[in-house]
Amino acid sequence: MSIVTLIGSFTDDARCAHAIEALREASIEDFHTFSPIPSHRIEHAIGQSPSPVRWIALAGGISGVLTGLAITIGTTYEWHLNAGGKPLLSWPPFLIICFELMILLGGIFSFSGVLFFAGVPALDSKPGYNSRFSEDRFGLVVRCDEAQSTSIESMLKEAGAEEVVREAS
Repeated sequence: MSIVTLIGSFTDDARCAHAIEALREASIEDFHTFSPIPSHRIEHAIGQSPSPVRWIALAGGISGVLTGLAITIGTTYEWHLNAGGKPLLSWPPFLIICFELMILLGGIFSFSGVLFFAGVPALDSKPGYNSRFSEDRFGLVVRCDEAQSTSIESMLKEAGAEEVVREAS
């Protein structure tokens, strides 16, 4: 059984989203898309869940606060610096350091999460990529068996593909 790659080219995101919905109704899950612009229609058609980067940013912020508390409280108890008879654990200056580390680690964790989930750096391009998909066309690449290829090709054309190219994998 040979695997075939079908590459559909669409002029707008509505037609591409319609093709994705048709593929999902036919229980075909082995596809990926290329888009010159972000498209909520395509994201909705794929059924893409919200990004987990928000939870990574929260974990970074919480770890920043905990690190700030650990550093300030630990330093206070280690050095026993009593400044002018004030209490050793004085919270207002500690909160400034906690806030700064929350912002710093939250930003670092967020940036790292975005790079990880975006697949950056992409060392090789995905199969089926065409430079037009970065300019003015939306691309839908479907990997399927040879037996399914004719029905999927007609499905893509019915959804509004301006051209469907077949490549042997």
